[in-house]
Amino acid sequence: MGVLPNLRGSRTATQEGLPLSDGLSSPPSSSFSVSVPKKKWSNFLPVFVVLVVIAEIAFLGRLDMAKNAALVEWADSLFFKSSPLHDSVLESEDFGQKLGDFQKNEGNLGLDSCEEWLEKEDAVVYKRDFDKDPILVIGAEKEWRTCAVGCSFGFDSSRKPDAAFGSPNQGGTVSVLRSMESSHYYSENNIAQARRRGYKIIMTTSLSSDVPVGYFSWAEYDIMAPMQPKTEKALAAAFISNCGARNFRLQALEGLEKTKIKIDSYGGCHRNRDGRVDKVETLKRYKFSLAFENSNEEDYVTEKFFQSLVAGTIPVVIGAPNIQDFAPAPGSILHIKELEDVGSVAKSMNYLAENPDAYNRSLRWKYEGPSDSFKALVDMAAVHSSCRLCIHLATMIREKEEHSPRFKKRPCKCTRGSEIVYHLYVRERGRFEMESIFLRSGNLTLNALESEVLKKFKSMKHVPVWKQERPESIRGGDDYKIYRIYPVGMTQRQALYAFKFNGDADFQNHLEINPCAKFEVILV
Repeated sequence: MGVLPNLRGSRTATQEGLPLSDGLSSPPSSSFSVSVPKKKWSNFLPVFVVLVVIAEIAFLGRLDMAKNAALVEWADSLFFKSSPLHDSVLESEDFGQKLGDFQKNEGNLGLDSCEEWLEKEDAVVYKRDFDKDPILVIGAEKEWRTCAVGCSFGFDSSRKPDAAFGSPNQGGTVSVLRSMESSHYYSENNIAQARRRGYKIIMTTSLSSDVPVGYFSWAEYDIMAPMQPKTEKALAAAFISNCGARNFRLQALEGLEKTKIKIDSYGGCHRNRDGRVDKVETLKRYKFSLAFENSNEEDYVTEKFFQSLVAGTIPVVIGAPNIQDFAPAPGSILHIKELEDVGSVAKSMNYLAENPDAYNRSLRWKYEGPSDSFKALVDMAAVHSSCRLCIHLATMIREKEEHSPRFKKRPCKCTRGSEIVYHLYVRERGRFEMESIFLRSGNLTLNALESEVLKKFKSMKHVPVWKQERPESIRGGDDYKIYRIYPVGMTQRQALYAFKFNGDADFQNHLEINPCAKFEVILV
């Protein structure tokens, strides 16, 4: 039969060995002839045992073929390895109890059974059921259709809230800061400063905040809208109304004009066209749009940029230093990082305007679809930020509970001979509940992790959260793939751009340090 896994430390009777009776010794020769009939009768006992076992299997009809084979093998070993010593034990001990113990433990024999055992042993019922007792956030109204976790916004005097928008120190309630304004204008939106002020959860445009609230979403912007002919004589259009921006955007506009780049300005600054127009429809007629933000802050990318993408122009950007993270494809935007870049960007604009093939390559993503990195970024907003806040809070509550002793008793892995089965948990970004997957020590690799995650989701007929939000042209039918897998609790900046296991050894070390490790996956 082999050796049982070190799951509970239980062993069957045949593995433990059958104990000798106290004081038993070889019988004297004078009594040998008398004991022969008893010995012969006892030798028939294994046959009787086998018949009893087979009859019980047939009667109960509850064991599958693998279990039947294992049990018959055990009974068979009794028949062929029996001796008077074995017989005496079976006569003196409760066979029914031993059979019950065997049936209880024999399910741990194989690696597949290790998985079944881990699924059972690692299962923990959390104290709070969020369906019956949803997350409560006060200081705002409900702003979503559905959410992966029970979530309630508003006021309820009958219960203590889980979080509250507004200033910190509200009777121990978790305080939440939410703002889409630049920290260059509102210093309290700086993450480090907000932490010092006592905010526990930060919701800003920064992808490094706890729950990012960006200006982008498939629902708000028809990013894949068809293009229109570029009919305007001017190369670019500008809509700039704040003439006191805390960067060099007005100097850059003037610099472009000095290089003979013709610009139609519809905003309050440098206006030379009537501003009473539909912005997106107007931009569609231009080859370039000046998507100049009012501050240069990481991840601060507003509607100026996304409206340019909708319109099918090439955005000329001043703003976030990491704007390339937001580009729908390589070569699809022009970035003025410093005022000194104005001259080189002007040359690029003139070159693209005079070379239709090169210009069309910059907008090829409109026909072929944006990059996976762009989809992974915008897909985040398929789940409303208020819902993502509730998921974040519920995850925090469960993680706190998981530090209790009863959670630390979970085995998280099962040993069978030289092989170890690891129990891991995974969920899609935007979901809440975790799903079980298993990896074996013989194939404990990052490729195996991806393979098992996909296999799990496919077996569940999983539908990605972005499926209904994305434009139909880039939904990809029923197919999807993994873009990123990362430990639960990371920020979106880490998940999308920074985190990466340093090979299989690093991943294996993570599993040893974090039993029952939990991961989040981004699908594209």
